[in-house]
Amino acid sequence: MPEVLICTSWLSGATFGEPDMNNNCPPVKKFPKEGKQYQRLLSLSEKFFREFSCSPQFYVRAPGRVNLIGEHVDYCGYAVFPMAVEQDIIIAVATNTSGSLNMHNIDVGYPEFSCDINDFEINKNQPTWYNYVLCGVRGLRDEGGIEGPLVGLDMVVGGNIPPSSGLSSSSALVCAASLAVSHAHGLSLTKDRLAEICARCERHIGTQGGGMDQAISFLAIKDTAKVIEFNPLQSVSVTLPPGATFVVANSLAPMNKAANSSFNCRVMECRLATQIMAKNAGLAWKEYSTLGQLQKILGMSLPQMIRLVSDTFEPRPYSKEEICELLGTSPEVLNQITLSENTRHIDHFKLHDRALHVFSEAHRVWEFKRICEELSETALEELGRLMLESHRSTQLLYECSHPKLDALVDLSQGVAEGARLTGAGWGGCIVALVKEEAVENYKKMLREKYYNKEPEAEGRDINTILFSSRPGSGACIFVQ
Repeated sequence: MPEVLICTSWLSGATFGEPDMNNNCPPVKKFPKEGKQYQRLLSLSEKFFREFSCSPQFYVRAPGRVNLIGEHVDYCGYAVFPMAVEQDIIIAVATNTSGSLNMHNIDVGYPEFSCDINDFEINKNQPTWYNYVLCGVRGLRDEGGIEGPLVGLDMVVGGNIPPSSGLSSSSALVCAASLAVSHAHGLSLTKDRLAEICARCERHIGTQGGGMDQAISFLAIKDTAKVIEFNPLQSVSVTLPPGATFVVANSLAPMNKAANSSFNCRVMECRLATQIMAKNAGLAWKEYSTLGQLQKILGMSLPQMIRLVSDTFEPRPYSKEEICELLGTSPEVLNQITLSENTRHIDHFKLHDRALHVFSEAHRVWEFKRICEELSETALEELGRLMLESHRSTQLLYECSHPKLDALVDLSQGVAEGARLTGAGWGGCIVALVKEEAVENYKKMLREKYYNKEPEAEGRDINTILFSSRPGSGACIFVQ
């Protein structure tokens, strides 16, 4: 187990641990000679040759992720507890002399797209697959330190992360595209630098996320989960208790957070709660945007912040007019200072429930880490309890669950140690903690009681929607 060295007392009195060294670049690996990865790379290479009449110069890989606990807290400045899954996005890449960006997908259901790599727009109202590639390209163009125009790129994209499942296929695509641009231009950007760039550039498509998805995609280490903190970005590897297996079950209710204003509304509700509590504390409210930032300046513990929420807000929606009165400002200033463009039309905000979820969920992250490290005889039971508490909080306070997610969590009780939604919610997947010896019985139960009755499951390969995954490795480059 990692030796505890650093104390982040402003968070919860918890210890972070010895941070991993993330100042190295994503590894360059040799093209595999056999196995599933080899077959996927070979298929990409063949598709690439058919489209561009040449072979790829290199391939980039970025994994998806499952967040074990710590939902909707990263953009509030709090630590998360994800692990990379073995499913990933892979892009075959070669440079061209035309200055164009030409994108094909190995899945013919996704349209091809071409543009000038140095002159393009990203349509926030159309979150199609290639716009996530454009986000990654723009991030490196703006922040990668490239002198002069970008060189043209030809790409063929393939992935086995189920789309709109909450396993971060979109962020993995952004990360893979950024890594492709970086390698094509001979840059030596570190993992943490790439993760920070990708977290910012995904906002070009309208997603006000916090950085977890991009961080774990680059920083993941095989066979370990990660506790990841932000501002500054740092992570520590955590070994999960013996016998702990995590099973991912897709509800088959799709969710695209860039196309869903509810996600960005939650970000704004947390920002508004931050600013009202800051004003009440006599602080310059316009300078504060996250609950974590406010907690740090107040010097309070997470339990103290939970009490402050109850003392400040009533558990009801607040109108935009009420919020302006509490802040002593106008709707015009609120729109300019606080609200994002796609949330300015919203009239009511639930401040008490959203802030209460964030502070209690942030506390659960550190409890989860403590239990993993103490390795008591009841560790799995304790972790399962925290996961169920997390789900109820996202269901009732953050209101980002879905009836199909709730059904899967309810079915899991008594068979799994615990289960919760993972990812943004409003659809997608649950993650369940299951004892190793009970995994097959758990999967069998879900097949019989959920998937056999779910019309969307008909004709689907069950292994792509219900699977266990060991913690995978982070982003890398393959060369022949």
